[in-house]
Amino acid sequence: MSAGGLDKSVVMATDCRYWRADRPCAFHKKEGVECECHHYDKVAERVLVIKLDAMGDVLRSTCVLPWIRQRFRAAWVEWVTRPESVPLLNGNALVDCVIPHGPDALLALAVSRYDWVVNLDAGRTSCELATLAIGVQKTGFVLDGNGWIVPSNAAARAWLAMGVSDRLKRENARTYQDLMAEILDVPGAPVRYVFELRREEIAEGERKLRALGWMAGRPTLGLATGAGGRWRLKQWREEAFAELIEQASRAWPGLQIVLLGGPEERGRNRKLKAAYPSMIDPGCENGVRQFGALIRSCDVVVTGDTLAMHLSLAQGRRTIVLFGPTSHHEIDLFGLGQKLYPDMDCLCCYLATCDKSPNCMQEIRTSRVLAAVEHELLMAGAEV
Repeated sequence: MSAGGLDKSVVMATDCRYWRADRPCAFHKKEGVECECHHYDKVAERVLVIKLDAMGDVLRSTCVLPWIRQRFRAAWVEWVTRPESVPLLNGNALVDCVIPHGPDALLALAVSRYDWVVNLDAGRTSCELATLAIGVQKTGFVLDGNGWIVPSNAAARAWLAMGVSDRLKRENARTYQDLMAEILDVPGAPVRYVFELRREEIAEGERKLRALGWMAGRPTLGLATGAGGRWRLKQWREEAFAELIEQASRAWPGLQIVLLGGPEERGRNRKLKAAYPSMIDPGCENGVRQFGALIRSCDVVVTGDTLAMHLSLAQGRRTIVLFGPTSHHEIDLFGLGQKLYPDMDCLCCYLATCDKSPNCMQEIRTSRVLAAVEHELLMAGAEV
């Protein structure tokens, strides 16, 4: 024993991905192995990803993780995000540490050094964190000495300009993945989101639905009826959802319809359930991973440009997305569905409200959505 009481014969692989200084690693507890065992995975680089807002954007930004791993195969990857988005990244095999934005994040950035800092968000808080981080290379957006937000390269500048110019946003015809790949200077092949639910989470979602009358194996249509609090204009008409429920139920009597929504959709879903009692309503108080599990049980999901859309695509569900005030070009469906939007020259306005009547979302006819549902149910192999 040394003077400090530590047995020098104990090997401590402090550069291993699974090393935990305050406790034995998982493999030691499970198998009794010591450091530098066959699980030893040397960390050669450190990468920091900063993405705070909003939850759907956090999920779609997981497309950068395979690119990061391609460049730094032995990297330790940390991700700083808002506390509400942490569950979207928990269990992600390509992220080693998820840090909620707050005091812990500031401490981590103050004492850590990174080979690569990636901040693809031009929001001020994100840029402050990226500037604070000590990094050999920084990609995306940081602050200059005067506190102004500056892009790291021409591609980042183009994305920044798109964020402040409605004209450029409307003219853009490239997907978010393509644009981010250009900023990161990596091959721009389409990359799906990285999101996996645990088997027990999937099973719990199915148990909840079964308790409400859902039957596994029968065709299931999920209706995400809201759009969150910020972009109310992204919501489809409440009466249009009612029309779709009535017409779909009449066309396919065996179709199960699940109402999907968060706290903002309580009233809307309550009305739809009261009008159509056969609907399956799992409530609006589900955590984000439970919400994802409910979506996973659907064959086809009808949604606006919102978190439900991203969760549906992340899990390979056939997805019908209704677009109006936001860019349909930016969203890559990965061949998993259809984008529906009206023929109007004011689309992609990013306005929260509109005085046009009918507005863009009101112009999306129920007949178009019903036809898309029929096609996607067939594509999903659901017999109706």
